[in-house]
Amino acid sequence: MDTLKSRVTLLHTNDLHSHLERAARIAGYVKQTRRKVPQDRLLLVDCGDFLDRARPETEGTLGKVNRSLLRAIGYDALLLGNNEGLTYTFEQLDSFYRDLSIPVVCANFRPMYPNRKVDWLTPSLVVVKSGLKIGLIGLTAPFSEYYRLLGWHASDPFEAAYAEVRRLRGEVDAIVVLSHLGLSLDERLAAEVPGIDLILGSHTHHLLEKPLYVGQTAISAAGQFGTHVGHLELVPGTEEKQIFIRGGCYPTDGLQEDEEALRIIEAERELAKVRLSRVVAVLKEPLEWEPDKESPLSVLLAAAVRRKTEAQISLVNAGQFLGGLPAGEVTEEMIHALCPSPINCCVMRLTGREILQVMEESLLPEFYGMPIKGFGFRGKVLGTLCYDGLQAEIDLARPPYQKVLHVRIGDEPLDPEREYEVGTLDMFSFGVGHLSLKNGRNVRYLLPEFIRELLWDALRDEELVNDSRRSRLRLVNGNQV
Repeated sequence: MDTLKSRVTLLHTNDLHSHLERAARIAGYVKQTRRKVPQDRLLLVDCGDFLDRARPETEGTLGKVNRSLLRAIGYDALLLGNNEGLTYTFEQLDSFYRDLSIPVVCANFRPMYPNRKVDWLTPSLVVVKSGLKIGLIGLTAPFSEYYRLLGWHASDPFEAAYAEVRRLRGEVDAIVVLSHLGLSLDERLAAEVPGIDLILGSHTHHLLEKPLYVGQTAISAAGQFGTHVGHLELVPGTEEKQIFIRGGCYPTDGLQEDEEALRIIEAERELAKVRLSRVVAVLKEPLEWEPDKESPLSVLLAAAVRRKTEAQISLVNAGQFLGGLPAGEVTEEMIHALCPSPINCCVMRLTGREILQVMEESLLPEFYGMPIKGFGFRGKVLGTLCYDGLQAEIDLARPPYQKVLHVRIGDEPLDPEREYEVGTLDMFSFGVGHLSLKNGRNVRYLLPEFIRELLWDALRDEELVNDSRRSRLRLVNGNQV
């Protein structure tokens, strides 16, 4: 029989991505709920991507502002998302969660090397609320190659889920999965792994205002950026281990921001400004930037990527930037504001024909004006491609896919059948923007430096800076790229 006393209130958040003011609203909502619901009946969890290094307060404090907010809000359990796991070194991630006093639950994520112990990480967790034993299992997106380079092992989430559910099912009243896999995989998880009562989803930023059911498993998710908060009731049924899920996800618009959270944000903002004020270079002349044409700042990034990858050529999209750089002192804060994306470089093998394909695409407005979201990208549009290591003649008056007239790599003409080593950006390997780049072979990711860190070094190289003003694309018929 359902009684008010036996119910458990479950609050859940996901994909805040350092929208700190929204986190302050959620903090206020949690405090308001705690005034109505006793602590032994309240469970509060986050499903990952609570932080995002595109936010200057997060970047400038190495996530300390996010740590402080997690602690102030008072979460009972956390799941790490890719923005936690992929954007920090092993040591930085360990430092972020160590001594936080909030368990991180993830069944398919562990250190690669046995000698690296992390006490804050557990595959699952059993909590008792209102007399109910609730098993929490965490699953994160297995970016296996990336995590291997950072010292982590990310295994198959379905195998991990099946093992943990089978181990816990007999000793708990309900099983709740914290998932950073995305909606389609959550639906598959519900269909393929029996015994899960509730999946709390994230990663694909989907909003389910009311729970979605796949068989007997409920799925809930609170969208993105803290615009909603999940508020569910777990209600025991009359049969053994029978749990009903009520409630949904509700907008945070109009909620009062918590004063303690606002004080944390303001204090950390001042500390971040001090740290990011470090001068990384001094420019004698401005470095101009345009999203839809070759310009020095984007060419400099291409040169920096080529130098890092030691590839024959490099290509980067101008949309990585949000503006140019003036003459004078250049600070970390300025670079972060212009290039906020937590993106790394990589090297892959492409044929000359594939290189020509992306070069032609890059000259078309449907490509350089394409809005891009996700995959680490925090710019606005894809932007045109800029290069280092090649020279080309371009005629924009010609029809699409016939605009690139001649390409030379080094002293030789581009051979359509030959494979070349190409330095570029990791997001292209995921199939965003120029889809043919997803077909690159022998892909190697170079971690942990972000492209903005490569830019710091390039800005201090006067020869490289001067050379960035040399056009790689020679225009014929007076056209401009």
